[in-house]
Amino acid sequence: MFREDAHFGGHVITPGERRTFRFECGETYHGDSLEIPVTVINGEFEGPTVFLTAAVHGDELNGVKIVQEVARQYDPEDIHGTLVCLHVLNVPGFLAQQRYVPIYDEDLNRSFPGGPHGTLASRLANMVYTEFISNCDLGIDFHTSTRNRATMYHVRADMRDPDVERVARAFGTSVILDGKGSVGTLRRAACRDGIPTVTVEMGRAHRFQTAHLDRALHCVASVLAEHEVLPDRPVSWPGWTRVVARGGEKRWLRAETAGLVEMKWGPHPLVEEGEPLFVVSDHFKDDVEVVRAPSTGLVVGVLENAVAYPGHPLCHFVTVDERTADIIREDIQRGVFDIYREGGFQWPEPRWYAEHRSSPARNTST
Repeated sequence: MFREDAHFGGHVITPGERRTFRFECGETYHGDSLEIPVTVINGEFEGPTVFLTAAVHGDELNGVKIVQEVARQYDPEDIHGTLVCLHVLNVPGFLAQQRYVPIYDEDLNRSFPGGPHGTLASRLANMVYTEFISNCDLGIDFHTSTRNRATMYHVRADMRDPDVERVARAFGTSVILDGKGSVGTLRRAACRDGIPTVTVEMGRAHRFQTAHLDRALHCVASVLAEHEVLPDRPVSWPGWTRVVARGGEKRWLRAETAGLVEMKWGPHPLVEEGEPLFVVSDHFKDDVEVVRAPSTGLVVGVLENAVAYPGHPLCHFVTVDERTADIIREDIQRGVFDIYREGGFQWPEPRWYAEHRSSPARNTST
């Protein structure tokens, strides 16, 4: 069956056409237009419409590079369906290299689906959602950690929804954090309207990290293969998968005292129960707090700033069972994670991932 025309942002994209344009989504107080860069690739044959979004938070740049590369990697004759690549959603934040919409510090990712008569963030969310997201069948929203933090490469998804679970597992990260997402997130709004969407978290803000880029391009191709946008490509799986349930298995570990923070864990992601993770001390080292792992588990996200107040989050910690821990220990022995911490939480390296693409993952989900 042949495709029909695709309609996005006031443009008509015919089957077999790639169209790039800038979608006017608002204006600055100086009267200048705010424009979202968009690429739409309309394949020649029938298939689903998939959106990819980046920079909902303006300083999260890994996703911007991923969307750029996906938009250039595929030609209309390669795909069955349509790819809708929204390169930068939070244009004001991107221009200022800030997380939130500037001036009023509004979080665009707490504003979806938005409305036509609200604040700038609400209006921007509404235009993006109405013109693009609502016309798609599934989506991937790329994020990084906020400034002064780094996050492990993982997916966040509502695993109680079978269609969302399908996208999450096909993306192929070893760790999936289960949950609907906060009210106002792009992911939650889309899933509520029957558009299965996952959030991909990776690395640090304010930079491109090539290891994450290489892995993410592979994972995007896997999702497209699973949904037959790339019908001739295989679906890839990691060596093991751990779905972290909604409660009790993940927590933020926080400083109880103020001071200078030394990171003690690593270089691998797995830490054993009782192992020191951080040391917080005053300038004289008279007052020292040692923060230890409450169980055997993974450091999913971590503070990179070297100072903390009482109550300041130091790391996002996920407990793993002994079976999962044994698999990770085997991978550590094989050298999979040799530059894990220094390399920006790479998980795992693409070469290792490719070796496992033909065999099902060892599912250690709960």
